[in-house]
Amino acid sequence: MFQPLTDTFAAAQQWLFEALVQPAAFALGAGNLLEEGFTATGWLLVGLVQIAVMLLVIGPAQRLWPVEPVRDRPAIRVDVIYTLIHRLGLFKLAMFFTVEAWFTSAVGWLRAHGLGTLQLDQLWPGVTDRAWVSFAIYLVVFDLLGYWVHRAQHSWHWWWQLHAVHHSQRQMTMWSDNRNHLLDSVITDLIFALAALLIGVGPAQFVALVAFTQLLESLQHANLRWSWGRVGGRLLVSPSFHRRHHAIALGHEPGSTAYRPYGGNYGVLFPWWDMLFRSADWRAGTEPTGIDDQLSKGRDYGRGFWAQQWLGLKRLVRREKLLD
Repeated sequence: MFQPLTDTFAAAQQWLFEALVQPAAFALGAGNLLEEGFTATGWLLVGLVQIAVMLLVIGPAQRLWPVEPVRDRPAIRVDVIYTLIHRLGLFKLAMFFTVEAWFTSAVGWLRAHGLGTLQLDQLWPGVTDRAWVSFAIYLVVFDLLGYWVHRAQHSWHWWWQLHAVHHSQRQMTMWSDNRNHLLDSVITDLIFALAALLIGVGPAQFVALVAFTQLLESLQHANLRWSWGRVGGRLLVSPSFHRRHHAIALGHEPGSTAYRPYGGNYGVLFPWWDMLFRSADWRAGTEPTGIDDQLSKGRDYGRGFWAQQWLGLKRLVRREKLLD
């Protein structure tokens, strides 16, 4: 079942590469970068599929079942820029030509000197359709890692200075997931890339894991008053569960005394980790989203893309307190 999907994707990637990317590379005198271009084509194709699903499925749902009316379209347009940068492979391509190329070489050197790969999926014996099982195992492992990364973004003061860019959006929509400081994205990207290398995730499988997770995260951030019910909501993170994570003054800002020191509902895909580590908040409600000091102290987190990036760096360097 998994193989036909991968074959279809591979054929589409090859077609797009030969029809568009390869001719462009030769025209620009970059024929020596065809291998990198083929990888970028895969991310581009995944992004196009994701954006199509967002526009054709999640977008109409937002208009039918919104939590709140759209009141700040300029803020949404900035989030669209973030989404295009991340989903169409631009960020991944920039990472590849900078830190990831060096990073991969360093891991290769370590492997040559005795660092092995775990091949985590091989620990599950006797399964016929190993591709699906392998995908499920890695998905759960990555989600557990994502939980702790997300919790660290809220718990470590310096990391929050960057992650605050994400939480400063007061008009949450399906475009809000990728609203992150670029340095924050670099850090998390390297963490997951290292994990993938150490536990044996293949390149194509890594793309599939990232794409599946990103699409569900777009749904979670959507302006939707959806909950999966008492049972379903404990199996998969819903838009209402994640919206509470973004709610103003419910404790996600370091220094807040509301509810718990650093908030809750950190789960990326599965709320199991919040339940296990006692950070789940099941209370109903559709409170406004944002950061408390945007209202109480009028702190500026930036309206445009570059302003948000610059102010994030200033907070990081100055180690400002967000709640004085």
